[in-house]
Amino acid sequence: MDCELLQQLTYYHRPVGTSEEDLAIEAIRDVGPNGNFFDCDHTRERYRDAFYSPFLSDWRNFESWREAGSPCSHDHANTLWKRLVSEFEPPEIDSSIREELEAFVTKRREQGGAPTDF
Repeated sequence: MDCELLQQLTYYHRPVGTSEEDLAIEAIRDVGPNGNFFDCDHTRERYRDAFYSPFLSDWRNFESWREAGSPCSHDHANTLWKRLVSEFEPPEIDSSIREELEAFVTKRREQGGAPTDF
């Protein structure tokens, strides 16, 4: 769930344009105070990429969510991490680098690892 929150924050803090086209100045003028932005070409051209799409949380409306069995994000996260771990394939690594890393870990374990405050 932390990963999705970080991904969402990254999305919301991405650089955005500030031109009149980016800010939809003409679309706002055309739609007016009583219009519908979903009828506007500017919205339709950008709709697919304009919103953050979560990979974990469920943003369906309440009725659809309830009909699907009222799934909770923490259950979905649990299923997702188990699938990711089961499908994980370690990347290729040069044998000399692997041996050096294993020797380092062995040495640090023998030394008792890093001191802690507990």
